[in-house]
Amino acid sequence: MTGISAWGAYIPALRLERSLLGKAWGTPALPGARTVRAGDEDSLTMGVEAALTCLGDRARDDIDAVFFATTTPPYAEKHAAATIAAVLGLRDAMTSDVTGSLRAGAAALRGALDAVDAGTARTALVVAADNRPAEPATAMEQLFGDGAAAVLVTKEAAVEIVSRASNAEDFTGPWRRPGDSYVKTFDPKLETEYGYIRPVGAAAKKALGERTAGAIVGYAPDPRTLAQLSKKLGIEARDALFKTAGNLGAAHALVALAAALDDASVGDRLLLVAQGEGADAFVLEVRASVTSALPVRDQLAAGAPVPTYESYLRSRRLLPSDAAEPKSSTITYWRDRAQALPLIGVRCGNCGTVQFPANRACYECSVFDQMAPVSLQRTGTIFTFTLDHLLGGEYLETPLPRVVVDLDGGGRIFLEMTEVDPSSVAIGDRIEMTFRLLHDGAGFHNYYWKARPPRRAPVRV
Repeated sequence: MTGISAWGAYIPALRLERSLLGKAWGTPALPGARTVRAGDEDSLTMGVEAALTCLGDRARDDIDAVFFATTTPPYAEKHAAATIAAVLGLRDAMTSDVTGSLRAGAAALRGALDAVDAGTARTALVVAADNRPAEPATAMEQLFGDGAAAVLVTKEAAVEIVSRASNAEDFTGPWRRPGDSYVKTFDPKLETEYGYIRPVGAAAKKALGERTAGAIVGYAPDPRTLAQLSKKLGIEARDALFKTAGNLGAAHALVALAAALDDASVGDRLLLVAQGEGADAFVLEVRASVTSALPVRDQLAAGAPVPTYESYLRSRRLLPSDAAEPKSSTITYWRDRAQALPLIGVRCGNCGTVQFPANRACYECSVFDQMAPVSLQRTGTIFTFTLDHLLGGEYLETPLPRVVVDLDGGGRIFLEMTEVDPSSVAIGDRIEMTFRLLHDGAGFHNYYWKARPPRRAPVRV
């Protein structure tokens, strides 16, 4: 019964109304909105958010493997899965990046299933995230969206993988070469029929065999193509992502699966499909009732609109900027990684005070070398704050909130705040922490934590 025991998704808070894109370029607009990552997010940070939602408070000692799937890795040469493992505190896990294809998420899932089936991993975490670049004024700009999902693969799982099948097809589109700024596509009619319908249909029929399924979930380039597949197979297609989030690239199949599992009942059978130079198909059956801590539908229902098309372009770094490069150090980043990424502080053995960053001497009772490592909570209360108009030598019209937070369970930390109206920040506000990209000082990605209002209903204390 190897399969999925937990899942989680991450839908960025920003929404870009497609009517805004139509107005900007004087072109027809698709209905609905698409998700947009913030300027301090990328595929890695979104993947971390999905992984944290998936794992929740679960013990992580048995997670032996982390697979990260994306077509938009933060580095061309550097392991992103290792960073995700570091944030999660998984120092002994095997890590693997799976990239270069829209079905990278499905390939990562297959790898995780194989590892658990073979016994080389007790538990494997699969994370998929994407924020594909689309050329302005094109249909892809309206259709593409950003998002992430994670699934935990174990034996004796709540969702069993009943069967699976794959095939390969050396099809040209869509593609993006090294150095290309945007995704390119093949002839739409040929791409739909020969690049999607035929390979996906063949993999689905092979995986199903004599079985049937209640619904199809997974990747398709657009809702019309998914409807064609549904008609061909005679199975209802279930995907509410296109209108409210968009085409999420390599993450789409697993986000769609998470959304379906959020509402599934025991006994439901789903057909999961993915496509990219061939296809993967999985038949899944729900064996036990499991819920996600933050359902996809709730995340889709929330969100704030991107105010202008210019702000969207700026968040994608498509407009020139004269901002100074922040100072940074690869040595300092490496030195602090063991406590900064997984949020490890220390607890005084004499007075019990939790402190961050780690110190040899307790600032409360002054005892020396009696500190024990402790994992910090990612929720807390604002102790005090300031609103800064200067960031890296650049003057900001809208100030940046910087907050001092008393963490639940002990410890105090200084953070920038995101996803908030600066005028609404107040002492006593509840916050949760979110993993973000701070800057690219010294030519590398500097990741750390920020604060944001809780995605659930905020609580004032």
